[in-house]
Amino acid sequence: MAKVTRDDVARLAGTSTAVVSYVINNGPRPVAPATRERVLAAIKTLGYRPDRVAQAMASRRTDLIGMIVPDARQPFFAEMAHAVERAAADRGKMVLVGNSDYRDEREIHYLRAFLGMRVAGLILVSQGMSERAAQEIEAWDARVVLLHERPEALDDVAVVTDDIGGAQLATRHLLEHGHEYVACLGGVENTPAVGDPVADHEEGWRRAMLESGRSVEGRLFQAPYNRYDAYQVALKILAGPDRPPAIFCSTDDQAIGVLRAARELRLDVPGDLAVAGFDDVKEAALTDPPLTTVSSDRPAMARAAVDLVLDDGLRVAGSRRERVRQFPSALIVRRSCGCDGQ
Repeated sequence: MAKVTRDDVARLAGTSTAVVSYVINNGPRPVAPATRERVLAAIKTLGYRPDRVAQAMASRRTDLIGMIVPDARQPFFAEMAHAVERAAADRGKMVLVGNSDYRDEREIHYLRAFLGMRVAGLILVSQGMSERAAQEIEAWDARVVLLHERPEALDDVAVVTDDIGGAQLATRHLLEHGHEYVACLGGVENTPAVGDPVADHEEGWRRAMLESGRSVEGRLFQAPYNRYDAYQVALKILAGPDRPPAIFCSTDDQAIGVLRAARELRLDVPGDLAVAGFDDVKEAALTDPPLTTVSSDRPAMARAAVDLVLDDGLRVAGSRRERVRQFPSALIVRRSCGCDGQ
């Protein structure tokens, strides 16, 4: 059987192929209701299916949005990717997700792959973008929205949460329980000082400690962001002679590792050790005890990122304040800090 074409639809509907295109693509020109109904009826009768590949070649854009995250195995990034997928579906788009594994070369690999596929836009969660990655984006003249943090290497729009303020909230809350000090489980040695949320979490902790008159010397510990490696780090910290009375963790995944280490060492949380995290992943409410943490509106952030990557009119040139959409952080109080929370 011969393939049904747009010309066949136009002949049956008694209109031009341009009008058929306007109906299929919902524009760019309006079509009279009666004519639209004839075209839709012809499409149904003939069983016509638009050639999306041909459409992409003609428009130089597909119905795809590329998204690059550091590690989709981590709950925060998995939940963010899911929120972006739902927001994209509401706009008639699909999402391709790639994992950079916190490696510059992997990030550049997916940048080239997705941009080469002529995605409608790219949502990038970077761990601190390299100059090479920024140059790659500039070379493709791509629509890119930074999500979760805005690296200084790329002067583009971004959707972020108040990482510094959220970390201050959590640290202050732990201090209000009367602890001598709060230790911080931060990032790894190569965590970028600028352009990475964990660096901002460390900065928020540092500000809260210093404003309370407490020293931060020797109280910041390096740890990978995942629970498994953070658990190993926590075992050493908590088994040592200078065990901290409270720990603020830069990610909930780290905090989950700390809770597991505390249980293994028979430390009561929050009696012997108060713990707070950052991200409010769904699992945080199910830990034992439930984890006090910092939350942000991920669905709203995902919608904003998708809108920005698809709508040129929203991408304004101006100050950083105009280009960066910052969502507030909120402290979610549960029992791991010592409160009678959720």
